[in-house]
Amino acid sequence: MELFMFILIIIIITCFILIWYITTFNNYQDYIIRINEAETSIDIILRKRFDLLNKSIGVIKANCEIEGEILESIVKLRSRKLTNFDLDRQLYDAINEFNRYREQYDDLAKTEGFIKIDIALNDTEAEIIASRKYYNDIITDYNKLVTKFPSNFVAKMRHYEYKTYFDGKDMTDDVVNDFKL
Repeated sequence: MELFMFILIIIIITCFILIWYITTFNNYQDYIIRINEAETSIDIILRKRFDLLNKSIGVIKANCEIEGEILESIVKLRSRKLTNFDLDRQLYDAINEFNRYREQYDDLAKTEGFIKIDIALNDTEAEIIASRKYYNDIITDYNKLVTKFPSNFVAKMRHYEYKTYFDGKDMTDDVVNDFKL
C-alpha cells in the first residue's frame, strides 16, 4: 500500500511538472508569435517610409536644380541588407535630409508631390511610434518570462534569450555600449 501511494504521488508530481512545462512553453510560443507579428508590422512601415523617401528623390530633382546626389543616405541604402533596427536609424538620417530640402527650397515645399510625401512621412512616424511601443511592451513581458524563476528553466532548456528593445537610438551611444546583461 505504501509503495502504491509513493508511486501515485510521483505520478501526480510528474503530471504537475509536465502541465507547468507545457503551459510555460505555450506562453513563450504566444510571445514569440506576437513578437514576429510586431516585427512584421514595423518592417512594413519602414519599407513604406523607405519607398516614400525614394520617391522624394524624383520630386526634389524635378523641382530643384541641385547638383550631385539627392538624399545620399537613401541611395546608399538601396543595396544594403539591414535589420529593422538599423534601417530605422538610417531612415531618420534621410528624413532629416528631406526636411533640410524643405527648409532650403520654399518652392519645393509648396509642390503637391512634396506635400503628399511629407504628409505620408508624418503618418508613418505616428505608425512607427505605436508599433515600437507595442513591440517593446511584448518584449518586456517576454523578457520577464526569460529572467524570472521558474520560467527561466524553460528558457534555458529551449535556448530562449533576452531580447533587446526597439528604441530608435543610435547604437553607438555610450549608454548602449556600456550596458552589460
